[in-house]
Amino acid sequence: MNETVFQINLVEDEESLSSILKAYMEKEGWKVSVFQTGEEALKYMHNGVHLWILDIMLPGMSGYELIRQIKKNHSEEPVIFISARDQDLDKIIGLEMGSDDYLAKPFLPKELIIRAKKLLHRVYGGGIHENRLVISRYQIDLVRRKVYDDEEKPIDLTGKEFDVLLYLVENANVAKSRKEILHEVWGEDYVGSDRAVDDVVRRIRRKLSRLSLETVYGSGYRVVS
Repeated sequence: MNETVFQINLVEDEESLSSILKAYMEKEGWKVSVFQTGEEALKYMHNGVHLWILDIMLPGMSGYELIRQIKKNHSEEPVIFISARDQDLDKIIGLEMGSDDYLAKPFLPKELIIRAKKLLHRVYGGGIHENRLVISRYQIDLVRRKVYDDEEKPIDLTGKEFDVLLYLVENANVAKSRKEILHEVWGEDYVGSDRAVDDVVRRIRRKLSRLSLETVYGSGYRVVS
C-alpha cells in the first residue's frame, strides 16, 4: 500500500507570508497549493484536501464564507484559521463555523507546522495511508468514503456504489454472489430484485474503468487485485 502525501490548501493573499509558509510545509513532505482568493480556492475544493489553512481577511470572498462552503461540501475536512484582526472575536466565530484551530498574526511559521501536525494526527491517525486502500491505482479513502484516481482527483460514487466497491475490494480475488452482496450492503431486510447489484456493478465499471471487476458466471462478482 502506498503512502499518500498530505494535501494542504493555503488561502492567503499576502504573497510573502504564503511563500514562507509553503516552504516550511513542503519541508515536512506535504503537497501545498496556495490561493490568494477564496473564489480561486473554491475551484479546487474537491482535490482531496487533508487540511485547509485560511486567512479570514481575503479580497472578495472572506475566510468566513469560504469555510462555510468547505464545511457544506466536506464537513470532515479540518480547517485552521489565521487572522490579524480581533483575535478573541475571530476565534469564537471561527470555532462556531467549524474551524479546528486558530492562529493570530503575527506568528512563527514553526508554530503553524506544530499545530498542523497535531491536527493531522488527530484527524488521520498515524498517516492518511492507514485509512486508504489502493487497487488498480485507485485510492479508496475509508474515512471520507471517497475514491480518488492516481492524480488525486475524486471520482463521484453514490453511497451504494462505494459500499459495493469496498466490499468487493476487501474480499479481493474471492467471488461474491449477488445474495452475499445484497445481504452485506443492502441489509438482510432488503426486499427487491438481486438485479440491483448488477446495476451498481455496471456503474462502478463505467466510473472505474481500470478496475478488474469480473463477472463470475453462476457465482457473482469478483475484484482481482
